[in-house]
Amino acid sequence: MSRADLLFPSEPTQRAIARELYAHARDQPIISPHGHVDPAILADDAPFPDPARLIICPDHYVTRMLLSQGIEPASLGVPTRDGQPYEQDGRTIWRRFAEHWHLFRGTPSRLWLEETFTNVFGVTTALSPATADEVYDAIAAKLAEPEFRPRALFERFNIEVLATTESPLDDLGRHAKLAADGWGGPGGRVITTFRPDNVVDMEFEGWADNVAKLGEIAGEDTGTYRGYIAALRKRREAFIAAGATSSDHGHPTADTLVLDEVEAAELYELGLRGEADQDDAEYFRNHMLVEFARMSIEDGLVMQLHPGADRNHNKWLYARHGRDVGGDIPQATEYVRGLAPLLDLYGNDPRLRLVLYTLDEDTFTRELAPLAGGYAAVYLGAPWWFLDSPEVLRRFREAVTESAGFYNTSGFVDDTRAFCSIPVRHDVARRIDAGFLARLVAEERLPLDEAAETIVDLAYRLPKRIFRL
Repeated sequence: MSRADLLFPSEPTQRAIARELYAHARDQPIISPHGHVDPAILADDAPFPDPARLIICPDHYVTRMLLSQGIEPASLGVPTRDGQPYEQDGRTIWRRFAEHWHLFRGTPSRLWLEETFTNVFGVTTALSPATADEVYDAIAAKLAEPEFRPRALFERFNIEVLATTESPLDDLGRHAKLAADGWGGPGGRVITTFRPDNVVDMEFEGWADNVAKLGEIAGEDTGTYRGYIAALRKRREAFIAAGATSSDHGHPTADTLVLDEVEAAELYELGLRGEADQDDAEYFRNHMLVEFARMSIEDGLVMQLHPGADRNHNKWLYARHGRDVGGDIPQATEYVRGLAPLLDLYGNDPRLRLVLYTLDEDTFTRELAPLAGGYAAVYLGAPWWFLDSPEVLRRFREAVTESAGFYNTSGFVDDTRAFCSIPVRHDVARRIDAGFLARLVAEERLPLDEAAETIVDLAYRLPKRIFRL
Protein backbone atom coordinates (compact mmCIF):
# COMPACT_ATOMS: atom_id res chain seq x y z
CA MET A 1 0.00 0.00 0.00
CA SER A 2 1.37 3.40 -0.90
CA ARG A 3 1.64 5.97 1.89
CA ALA A 4 -0.87 8.11 0.01
CA ASP A 5 -3.44 5.38 0.69
CA LEU A 6 -2.55 5.13 4.38
CA LEU A 7 -5.43 3.57 6.35
CA PHE A 8 -7.77 3.45 3.35
CA PRO A 9 -9.70 0.23 2.67
CA SER A 10 -7.77 -2.41 0.74
CA GLU A 11 -10.82 -3.26 -1.43
CA PRO A 12 -10.26 -1.33 -4.71
CA THR A 13 -13.72 0.20 -5.13
CA GLN A 14 -13.89 1.46 -1.56
CA ARG A 15 -10.31 2.69 -1.71
CA ALA A 16 -11.04 4.81 -4.77
CA ILE A 17 -14.09 6.35 -3.09
CA ALA A 18 -12.10 6.95 0.11
CA ARG A 19 -9.46 8.85 -1.87
CA GLU A 20 -12.14 11.10 -3.33
CA LEU A 21 -13.79 11.74 0.04
CA TYR A 22 -10.52 12.32 1.82
CA ALA A 23 -9.65 15.01 -0.72
CA HIS A 24 -12.62 17.03 0.59
CA ALA A 25 -11.40 16.83 4.20
CA ARG A 26 -7.61 16.81 3.80
CA ASP A 27 -7.09 20.57 3.69
CA GLN A 28 -9.86 21.65 6.05
CA PRO A 29 -8.58 23.82 8.91
CA ILE A 30 -7.91 21.99 12.17
CA ILE A 31 -10.28 22.61 15.04
CA SER A 32 -8.62 21.30 18.22
CA PRO A 33 -11.21 21.84 20.97
CA HIS A 34 -9.59 19.64 23.60
CA GLY A 35 -5.90 19.16 24.30
CA HIS A 36 -3.05 19.74 26.71
CA VAL A 37 -0.44 21.71 24.79
CA ASP A 38 1.37 24.08 27.16
CA PRO A 39 0.22 27.61 26.17
CA ALA A 40 3.71 28.87 27.02
CA ILE A 41 4.95 27.20 23.84
CA LEU A 42 2.91 29.59 21.71
CA ALA A 43 2.97 32.57 24.06
CA ASP A 44 6.77 32.63 24.18
CA ASP A 45 7.29 31.37 20.61
CA ALA A 46 10.79 30.25 21.53
CA PRO A 47 12.56 27.65 19.38
CA PHE A 48 11.73 24.12 20.38
CA PRO A 49 14.40 22.30 22.37
CA ASP A 50 16.17 19.25 21.02
CA PRO A 51 14.19 16.46 19.32
CA ALA A 52 14.07 14.30 22.46
CA ARG A 53 12.53 16.99 24.64
CA LEU A 54 10.04 17.84 21.93
CA ILE A 55 8.97 14.34 20.89
CA ILE A 56 9.83 11.82 23.61
CA CYS A 57 9.94 13.36 27.10
CA PRO A 58 6.39 14.85 27.16
CA ASP A 59 4.66 11.93 25.40
CA HIS A 60 3.52 9.40 27.97
CA TYR A 61 2.25 7.10 25.20
CA VAL A 62 5.95 6.66 24.38
CA THR A 63 7.44 6.59 27.86
CA ARG A 64 4.85 4.19 29.30
CA MET A 65 5.52 1.65 26.55
CA LEU A 66 9.20 1.69 27.39
CA LEU A 67 8.40 1.51 31.11
CA SER A 68 6.43 -1.67 30.37
CA GLN A 69 9.75 -3.17 29.24
CA GLY A 70 11.67 -1.96 32.27
CA ILE A 71 13.12 1.29 30.89
CA GLU A 72 12.59 3.90 33.59
CA PRO A 73 11.10 7.28 32.58
CA ALA A 74 13.99 9.11 34.26
CA SER A 75 16.32 7.59 31.68
CA LEU A 76 14.05 9.09 28.99
CA GLY A 77 14.24 12.62 30.36
CA VAL A 78 11.01 12.62 32.40
CA PRO A 79 11.57 14.96 35.38
CA THR A 80 11.39 13.45 38.86
CA ARG A 81 9.55 14.85 41.85
CA ASP A 82 11.61 13.10 44.53
CA GLY A 83 14.92 14.80 43.82
CA GLN A 84 16.39 11.85 41.94
CA PRO A 85 18.52 12.66 38.87
CA TYR A 86 17.08 12.18 35.40
CA GLU A 87 18.67 12.12 31.96
CA GLN A 88 18.95 15.55 30.38
CA ASP A 89 21.09 14.88 27.33
CA GLY A 90 18.79 14.84 24.33
CA ARG A 91 20.96 12.65 22.13
CA THR A 92 21.32 10.02 24.85
CA ILE A 93 17.54 9.95 25.32
CA TRP A 94 17.00 9.67 21.56
CA ARG A 95 19.46 6.80 21.19
CA ARG A 96 17.81 4.91 24.04
CA PHE A 97 14.42 5.44 22.40
CA ALA A 98 15.72 4.23 19.01
CA GLU A 99 17.21 1.11 20.60
CA HIS A 100 13.69 0.10 21.58
CA TRP A 101 11.83 1.29 18.47
CA HIS A 102 10.69 -2.27 17.80
CA LEU A 103 8.40 -2.08 20.84
CA PHE A 104 6.11 0.25 18.92
CA ARG A 105 5.40 -2.06 15.99
CA GLY A 106 1.69 -1.97 15.15
CA THR A 107 0.87 0.77 17.68
CA PRO A 108 -0.77 4.16 17.04
CA SER A 109 2.31 5.79 18.58
CA ARG A 110 4.52 4.44 15.80
CA LEU A 111 2.04 5.66 13.20
CA TRP A 112 1.92 9.17 14.66
CA LEU A 113 5.69 9.34 15.10
CA GLU A 114 6.51 8.15 11.59
CA GLU A 115 4.00 10.55 10.09
CA THR A 116 5.41 13.37 12.23
CA PHE A 117 8.96 12.61 11.11
CA THR A 118 7.89 12.59 7.46
CA ASN A 119 5.15 15.21 7.18
CA VAL A 120 6.34 17.75 9.75
CA PHE A 121 10.12 17.45 9.49
CA GLY A 122 10.57 15.93 6.03
CA VAL A 123 12.69 13.08 7.42
CA THR A 124 12.18 9.88 5.46
CA THR A 125 15.03 7.81 6.89
CA ALA A 126 13.59 4.83 8.76
CA LEU A 127 14.38 5.06 12.47
CA SER A 128 16.57 2.31 13.90
CA PRO A 129 19.47 2.08 16.35
CA ALA A 130 21.82 2.49 13.39
CA THR A 131 20.09 5.63 12.09
CA ALA A 132 19.29 7.25 15.45
CA ASP A 133 21.89 10.00 15.13
CA GLU A 134 21.04 10.70 11.50
CA VAL A 135 17.33 11.18 12.29
CA TYR A 136 18.12 13.20 15.42
CA ASP A 137 20.46 15.55 13.53
CA ALA A 138 17.98 16.03 10.69
CA ILE A 139 15.19 17.02 13.08
CA ALA A 140 17.52 19.19 15.18
CA ALA A 141 18.59 21.07 12.04
CA LYS A 142 14.95 21.79 11.22
CA LEU A 143 14.25 23.01 14.75
CA ALA A 144 16.96 25.65 14.33
CA GLU A 145 15.08 27.22 11.39
CA PRO A 146 12.57 30.08 11.89
CA GLU A 147 9.94 28.09 9.97
CA PHE A 148 9.90 25.57 12.81
CA ARG A 149 9.19 28.00 15.64
CA PRO A 150 5.84 27.24 17.33
CA ARG A 151 3.74 30.00 15.79
CA ALA A 152 5.13 29.32 12.32
CA LEU A 153 4.23 25.64 12.69
CA PHE A 154 0.78 26.61 13.98
CA GLU A 155 0.23 28.46 10.70
CA ARG A 156 1.64 25.62 8.63
CA PHE A 157 -0.51 23.06 10.43
CA ASN A 158 -3.56 25.11 9.39
CA ILE A 159 -4.89 25.20 12.96
CA GLU A 160 -7.86 27.52 13.22
CA VAL A 161 -8.46 27.07 16.96
CA LEU A 162 -6.41 25.31 19.62
CA ALA A 163 -7.83 24.87 23.12
CA THR A 164 -5.42 24.30 25.99
CA THR A 165 -6.51 23.11 29.45
CA GLU A 166 -5.91 25.00 32.70
CA SER A 167 -6.95 24.69 36.34
CA PRO A 168 -8.95 27.44 38.10
CA LEU A 169 -5.74 28.16 40.02
CA ASP A 170 -3.90 29.18 36.85
CA ASP A 171 -3.44 32.94 36.54
CA LEU A 172 -3.96 32.66 32.76
CA GLY A 173 -0.90 34.84 32.22
CA ARG A 174 0.19 32.95 29.11
CA HIS A 175 -3.26 33.44 27.63
CA ALA A 176 -3.10 37.14 28.48
CA LYS A 177 0.14 37.38 26.51
CA LEU A 178 -1.42 35.52 23.59
CA ALA A 179 -4.38 37.90 23.65
CA ALA A 180 -2.06 40.91 23.72
CA ASP A 181 -0.30 39.50 20.67
CA GLY A 182 -3.61 39.03 18.85
CA TRP A 183 -3.64 35.24 19.27
CA GLY A 184 -5.97 34.72 22.24
CA GLY A 185 -9.08 35.97 23.97
CA PRO A 186 -12.70 35.40 22.86
CA GLY A 187 -12.69 34.28 19.26
CA GLY A 188 -8.92 33.86 19.41
CA ARG A 189 -6.79 31.18 17.84
CA VAL A 190 -5.52 29.84 21.17
CA ILE A 191 -8.07 29.58 23.96
CA THR A 192 -8.20 28.04 27.41
CA THR A 193 -10.47 25.36 28.91
CA PHE A 194 -11.76 25.32 32.49
CA ARG A 195 -10.58 22.11 34.25
CA PRO A 196 -11.61 22.24 37.96
CA ASP A 197 -10.71 18.71 39.10
CA ASN A 198 -8.04 19.85 41.57
CA VAL A 199 -10.57 21.98 43.50
CA VAL A 200 -13.49 19.53 43.21
CA ASP A 201 -11.99 16.13 43.94
CA MET A 202 -11.40 15.80 47.70
CA GLU A 203 -9.02 12.91 46.96
CA PHE A 204 -6.79 15.17 44.86
CA GLU A 205 -3.48 15.78 46.60
CA GLY A 206 -3.63 19.13 48.40
CA TRP A 207 -7.37 19.64 47.80
CA ALA A 208 -8.01 21.79 50.88
CA ASP A 209 -5.00 24.00 50.09
CA ASN A 210 -6.18 24.30 46.51
CA VAL A 211 -9.63 25.39 47.67
CA ALA A 212 -8.06 28.05 49.91
CA LYS A 213 -6.00 29.32 46.97
CA LEU A 214 -9.15 29.36 44.82
CA GLY A 215 -10.74 31.69 47.36
CA GLU A 216 -7.71 33.99 47.35
CA ILE A 217 -7.68 34.24 43.56
CA ALA A 218 -11.44 34.79 43.28
CA GLY A 219 -11.76 37.06 46.32
CA GLU A 220 -14.32 34.78 47.97
CA ASP A 221 -14.48 32.99 51.31
CA THR A 222 -14.09 29.35 50.36
CA GLY A 223 -14.36 28.40 54.01
CA THR A 224 -18.06 28.13 53.25
CA TYR A 225 -19.77 26.10 50.54
CA ARG A 226 -21.62 29.17 49.29
CA GLY A 227 -18.35 31.06 48.96
CA TYR A 228 -16.81 28.08 47.18
CA ILE A 229 -19.57 28.05 44.55
CA ALA A 230 -19.21 31.81 44.13
CA ALA A 231 -15.46 31.42 43.62
CA LEU A 232 -15.98 28.78 40.93
CA ARG A 233 -18.44 31.03 39.12
CA LYS A 234 -15.93 33.91 39.20
CA ARG A 235 -13.15 31.74 37.80
CA ARG A 236 -15.43 30.53 35.03
CA GLU A 237 -16.10 34.17 34.18
CA ALA A 238 -12.36 34.82 34.03
CA PHE A 239 -11.82 31.82 31.77
CA ILE A 240 -14.62 32.93 29.45
CA ALA A 241 -13.00 36.38 29.28
CA ALA A 242 -9.78 34.56 28.26
CA GLY A 243 -11.59 32.82 25.41
CA ALA A 244 -12.82 29.57 26.99
CA THR A 245 -15.84 27.96 25.39
CA SER A 246 -15.80 24.70 27.36
CA SER A 247 -15.09 23.08 30.70
CA ASP A 248 -13.54 19.65 31.20
CA HIS A 249 -14.17 17.19 34.02
CA GLY A 250 -11.99 14.13 34.58
CA HIS A 251 -13.98 12.28 37.23
CA PRO A 252 -13.43 8.62 38.17
CA THR A 253 -17.06 7.82 37.33
CA ALA A 254 -19.95 9.32 35.37
CA ASP A 255 -22.22 9.17 38.42
CA THR A 256 -24.25 12.25 39.28
CA LEU A 257 -26.20 13.17 42.40
CA VAL A 258 -28.66 15.94 43.24
CA LEU A 259 -28.14 17.41 46.72
CA ASP A 260 -29.70 20.47 48.29
CA GLU A 261 -27.42 23.25 49.51
CA VAL A 262 -27.45 22.06 53.13
CA GLU A 263 -26.45 18.50 52.19
CA ALA A 264 -23.72 19.73 49.84
CA ALA A 265 -22.38 22.12 52.49
CA GLU A 266 -22.16 19.29 55.03
CA LEU A 267 -20.03 17.22 52.63
CA TYR A 268 -17.87 20.22 51.77
CA GLU A 269 -17.19 20.99 55.41
CA LEU A 270 -16.26 17.35 56.06
CA GLY A 271 -13.70 17.67 53.32
CA LEU A 272 -12.23 20.89 54.69
CA ARG A 273 -11.86 19.28 58.12
CA GLY A 274 -10.10 16.29 56.58
CA GLU A 275 -12.88 13.97 57.75
CA ALA A 276 -14.37 12.98 54.36
CA ASP A 277 -14.04 9.33 53.43
CA GLN A 278 -13.94 7.80 49.95
CA ASP A 279 -17.73 7.71 49.66
CA ASP A 280 -18.04 11.33 50.76
CA ALA A 281 -15.53 12.39 48.10
CA GLU A 282 -17.45 10.48 45.42
CA TYR A 283 -20.81 11.95 46.47
CA PHE A 284 -19.36 15.45 46.37
CA ARG A 285 -17.88 14.90 42.88
CA ASN A 286 -21.23 13.50 41.71
CA HIS A 287 -23.09 16.51 43.08
CA MET A 288 -20.64 18.96 41.53
CA LEU A 289 -21.23 17.55 38.05
CA VAL A 290 -24.87 18.60 38.42
CA GLU A 291 -23.78 22.00 39.70
CA PHE A 292 -21.46 22.45 36.73
CA ALA A 293 -24.24 21.49 34.32
CA ARG A 294 -26.37 24.22 35.89
CA MET A 295 -23.51 26.70 35.52
CA SER A 296 -23.04 25.67 31.89
CA ILE A 297 -26.66 26.47 31.13
CA GLU A 298 -26.13 29.89 32.68
CA ASP A 299 -22.77 30.85 31.15
CA GLY A 300 -22.70 28.76 27.95
CA LEU A 301 -19.56 26.69 28.54
CA VAL A 302 -19.74 23.34 26.78
CA MET A 303 -19.32 20.60 29.39
CA GLN A 304 -16.91 17.75 28.63
CA LEU A 305 -16.86 14.64 30.83
CA HIS A 306 -13.88 12.25 30.77
CA PRO A 307 -14.70 9.51 33.31
CA GLY A 308 -13.26 6.07 33.82
CA ALA A 309 -9.55 6.51 34.48
CA ASP A 310 -8.09 4.88 37.57
CA ARG A 311 -5.66 7.73 38.17
CA ASN A 312 -2.11 7.04 39.31
CA HIS A 313 -2.69 3.28 39.38
CA ASN A 314 1.07 2.85 39.08
CA LYS A 315 1.88 4.24 42.51
CA TRP A 316 5.65 3.95 42.07
CA LEU A 317 5.43 6.05 38.91
CA TYR A 318 3.28 8.66 40.66
CA ALA A 319 5.63 8.86 43.64
CA ARG A 320 8.65 9.21 41.35
CA HIS A 321 7.29 11.46 38.60
CA GLY A 322 3.85 12.79 39.57
CA ARG A 323 0.61 12.93 37.62
CA ASP A 324 -0.02 12.57 33.89
CA VAL A 325 3.07 10.55 33.02
CA GLY A 326 1.38 7.32 31.94
CA GLY A 327 0.36 5.78 35.25
CA ASP A 328 -3.40 5.80 34.70
CA ILE A 329 -5.42 2.70 33.74
CA PRO A 330 -8.94 2.48 32.21
CA GLN A 331 -11.74 0.91 34.19
CA ALA A 332 -15.32 -0.13 33.42
CA THR A 333 -17.67 2.86 33.39
CA GLU A 334 -21.47 3.03 33.64
CA TYR A 335 -23.33 5.97 32.10
CA VAL A 336 -27.06 5.21 31.82
CA ARG A 337 -27.91 5.08 35.52
CA GLY A 338 -25.02 7.30 36.58
CA LEU A 339 -26.05 10.28 34.45
CA ALA A 340 -29.79 9.87 35.05
CA PRO A 341 -30.04 12.47 37.87
CA LEU A 342 -28.29 15.11 35.74
CA LEU A 343 -30.23 14.23 32.58
CA ASP A 344 -33.55 14.20 34.42
CA LEU A 345 -32.92 17.84 35.22
CA TYR A 346 -31.16 19.12 32.12
CA GLY A 347 -30.88 16.43 29.44
CA ASN A 348 -33.57 17.96 27.25
CA ASP A 349 -32.40 21.53 27.65
CA PRO A 350 -30.71 22.56 24.37
CA ARG A 351 -28.74 25.23 26.22
CA LEU A 352 -26.62 22.46 27.77
CA ARG A 353 -24.04 20.69 25.64
CA LEU A 354 -22.59 17.66 27.39
CA VAL A 355 -19.84 15.89 25.43
CA LEU A 356 -19.19 12.37 26.74
CA TYR A 357 -15.94 10.47 26.30
CA THR A 358 -15.06 6.95 27.37
CA LEU A 359 -12.17 4.61 28.01
CA ASP A 360 -14.62 1.70 28.10
CA GLU A 361 -15.20 0.71 24.48
CA ASP A 362 -17.99 -1.70 25.48
CA THR A 363 -20.20 1.31 26.22
CA PHE A 364 -20.21 2.65 22.65
CA THR A 365 -23.27 0.72 21.48
CA ARG A 366 -24.91 -0.20 24.78
CA GLU A 367 -24.93 3.20 26.50
CA LEU A 368 -23.30 6.17 24.80
CA ALA A 369 -24.90 6.05 21.36
CA PRO A 370 -28.45 5.63 22.74
CA LEU A 371 -27.88 8.47 25.22
CA ALA A 372 -26.67 10.81 22.47
CA GLY A 373 -29.53 9.66 20.26
CA GLY A 374 -32.08 10.28 23.00
CA TYR A 375 -31.16 13.58 24.70
CA ALA A 376 -30.85 17.03 23.14
CA ALA A 377 -27.97 17.95 25.48
CA VAL A 378 -25.73 14.92 24.85
CA TYR A 379 -22.99 14.51 22.22
CA LEU A 380 -20.37 11.82 21.81
CA GLY A 381 -16.71 12.72 21.96
CA ALA A 382 -14.10 10.90 19.93
CA PRO A 383 -12.55 7.69 21.28
CA TRP A 384 -10.25 8.86 24.03
CA TRP A 385 -6.73 8.11 25.20
CA PHE A 386 -5.63 4.48 24.70
CA LEU A 387 -8.58 4.10 22.30
CA ASP A 388 -7.27 6.87 20.07
CA SER A 389 -6.20 4.47 17.34
CA PRO A 390 -7.24 3.62 13.76
CA GLU A 391 -8.90 0.37 14.80
CA VAL A 392 -11.00 1.96 17.52
CA LEU A 393 -11.87 5.01 15.41
CA ARG A 394 -13.34 2.54 12.90
CA ARG A 395 -15.15 0.57 15.59
CA PHE A 396 -16.49 3.82 17.06
CA ARG A 397 -18.18 4.77 13.79
CA GLU A 398 -19.53 1.25 13.33
CA ALA A 399 -20.85 1.12 16.89
CA VAL A 400 -22.45 4.53 17.32
CA THR A 401 -23.73 5.59 13.90
CA GLU A 402 -26.69 3.22 14.02
CA SER A 403 -28.16 4.90 17.12
CA ALA A 404 -26.60 8.35 17.19
CA GLY A 405 -25.90 9.08 13.54
CA PHE A 406 -23.04 11.37 12.63
CA TYR A 407 -24.53 14.59 13.92
CA ASN A 408 -24.71 13.62 17.58
CA THR A 409 -20.93 13.19 17.57
CA SER A 410 -18.70 16.17 18.23
CA GLY A 411 -15.74 15.65 15.89
CA PHE A 412 -12.20 14.54 16.57
CA VAL A 413 -10.13 15.74 19.50
CA ASP A 414 -6.39 15.10 19.64
CA ASP A 415 -6.11 15.30 23.48
CA THR A 416 -2.35 15.71 23.15
CA ARG A 417 0.58 17.40 24.81
CA ALA A 418 2.74 16.69 21.77
CA PHE A 419 2.25 19.82 19.64
CA CYS A 420 3.85 18.42 16.50
CA SER A 421 1.54 15.40 16.47
CA ILE A 422 -1.65 17.48 16.13
CA PRO A 423 -1.87 17.52 12.31
CA VAL A 424 -0.96 13.84 12.14
CA ARG A 425 -3.68 12.79 14.57
CA HIS A 426 -6.35 14.80 12.77
CA ASP A 427 -5.21 13.38 9.45
CA VAL A 428 -5.58 9.83 10.80
CA ALA A 429 -9.16 10.58 11.91
CA ARG A 430 -10.02 12.06 8.51
CA ARG A 431 -8.63 9.03 6.71
CA ILE A 432 -10.60 6.63 8.91
CA ASP A 433 -13.81 8.59 8.33
CA ALA A 434 -13.13 8.58 4.58
CA GLY A 435 -12.86 4.80 4.66
CA PHE A 436 -16.02 4.35 6.71
CA LEU A 437 -18.04 6.65 4.48
CA ALA A 438 -16.60 4.98 1.37
CA ARG A 439 -18.06 1.67 2.49
CA LEU A 440 -21.49 3.25 2.91
CA VAL A 441 -21.23 4.68 -0.61
CA ALA A 442 -20.02 1.39 -2.10
CA GLU A 443 -22.91 -0.44 -0.43
CA GLU A 444 -25.31 2.15 -1.90
CA ARG A 445 -26.38 3.25 1.57
CA LEU A 446 -25.29 6.88 1.10
CA PRO A 447 -24.95 9.01 -2.04
CA LEU A 448 -21.45 10.22 -2.82
CA ASP A 449 -22.40 13.90 -2.57
CA GLU A 450 -23.87 13.41 0.91
CA ALA A 451 -20.78 11.48 2.01
CA ALA A 452 -18.61 14.36 0.78
CA GLU A 453 -20.65 16.83 2.81
CA THR A 454 -20.54 14.57 5.86
CA ILE A 455 -16.76 14.19 5.93
CA VAL A 456 -16.31 17.96 5.93
CA ASP A 457 -18.85 18.22 8.72
CA LEU A 458 -16.99 15.61 10.78
CA ALA A 459 -13.58 17.20 10.19
CA TYR A 460 -14.49 20.86 10.57
CA ARG A 461 -18.08 22.06 10.91
CA LEU A 462 -19.27 19.82 13.76
CA PRO A 463 -16.50 20.55 16.29
CA LYS A 464 -16.66 24.22 15.44
CA ARG A 465 -20.43 24.35 16.04
CA ILE A 466 -20.71 22.02 19.03
CA PHE A 467 -17.83 23.62 20.95
CA ARG A 468 -19.18 27.09 20.13
CA LEU A 469 -15.99 28.18 18.41
